[in-house]
Amino acid sequence: MIRTLISDALKRSDFGADVNIKGWVRTRRGNKNVSFIALNDGSIIHNIQVVVDNEKFGDEFLKPITTGACISVIGKLVESQGKGQNVEIQADKIEIYGTADPETYPLQKKGHTLEFLRDIAHLRPRTNTFGAIFRMRHHMSMAIHNFFHERGFFYFHTPIITGSDCEGAGNMFQVTTMNLYDLKKDENGSIKYDNDFFGKQTSLTVSGQLEGELAAMALGAIYTFGPTFRAENSNTPRHLAEFWMIEPEVAFYEIAENMQLAQDFIQHCVRWALNNCQDDLKFLNEMYDKELIDRLNFVVDNDFVRLTYTEGVKILTEAVANGVKFEFPIDWGTDLQSEHERYLVEKHFKKPVILTDYPKEIKSFYMKQNDDGKTVRAMDVLFPKIGEIIGGSQREEDYDKLKQRAKEMNVPEKDIWWYLDTRRFGTAPHSGFGLGFERLMLFVTGMSNIRDVIPFPRTPHNAEF
Repeated sequence: MIRTLISDALKRSDFGADVNIKGWVRTRRGNKNVSFIALNDGSIIHNIQVVVDNEKFGDEFLKPITTGACISVIGKLVESQGKGQNVEIQADKIEIYGTADPETYPLQKKGHTLEFLRDIAHLRPRTNTFGAIFRMRHHMSMAIHNFFHERGFFYFHTPIITGSDCEGAGNMFQVTTMNLYDLKKDENGSIKYDNDFFGKQTSLTVSGQLEGELAAMALGAIYTFGPTFRAENSNTPRHLAEFWMIEPEVAFYEIAENMQLAQDFIQHCVRWALNNCQDDLKFLNEMYDKELIDRLNFVVDNDFVRLTYTEGVKILTEAVANGVKFEFPIDWGTDLQSEHERYLVEKHFKKPVILTDYPKEIKSFYMKQNDDGKTVRAMDVLFPKIGEIIGGSQREEDYDKLKQRAKEMNVPEKDIWWYLDTRRFGTAPHSGFGLGFERLMLFVTGMSNIRDVIPFPRTPHNAEF
């Protein structure tokens, strides 16, 4: 018999039909005459109830069907007599695929802390919480591809192994086939890469942006969506060493069009979550964040405020003068901290904010310089509870200005000669931004730790599983 997903079985009303469901036992309860098995197969947060005539199967057969066991059930779909579900299965045949010893299976029917579940990340997808989160990861991925595909963007695959540091920060994981116990060095003590696989120093990418720009200057509008890596020793609830990034790059877009694209994109993703993940959202709203669904609707229903960095700093310094206390000082020229960003969004405007025109000293070399000589056409999208969720800019299309800025910021020309070439051959205005996928997941799930929205988090001193 063909298997029926539990998500589909719960929608059916053709009572009396024979169905086959398979899944993992969440609980088994009952008395000496009848057992009630709550079965879940991951297709939906809800379980289906299987009603078992104990005499028909025998106690010895049913004994191994405990929490965590995996079974197949063939039975009749019937209208449920109890509360909480419309349908249930009256079991005619049960096959036990795998048992789970109650003494050692860690996911017994009780509350578990998120910290404990991180230690058993190989099993945590079986919980309601992580089943909901990982189903929503799928839906958010679909929302991203849907948004860009419908707007004529091309999905472009940028390299994971690279010889360039896009951000110029140096926090990169090196890739090598050399014997680390016997590294060859030159007369200056520098490592010789002549015999390495690529014949030069290479690393895991921190961003696909630079290569994405090359594609945009030929295909018009592209987006990347893939893993990126930062070797920052940041053990915080907001940082991962391995995470996923979405990075659109668009030819002929200037900063205003880039801001509108960012707003349309993030609203599309949030709307997709509201339309396609209601069961999971209701669970997360009830269990973790009572304001989650209201906050998602808040983002969809409001235009984003647009203001310059200078205007933002003025608002923040006036707030300090009026008694608002921040942990970090604020003045023109400093990078805003999350507390500053959240104040603008949550307290002052009570709307999402797009901040633009940052001081050039705190931004990357590739951002287009404004005529004032002090600021660049950068933009950050700021969200409630999160702070910065998107960072982007209009890119500098002027060859001489870009070359000079790279030199000022110690980005070697030999590493970006190919990037500079796009400004030599048919340059054009273009813009783009980056969204950390896990930051989006934090927002749409209401979770507070980034380790809980990716299946197997990579953080300092942790590469388990």
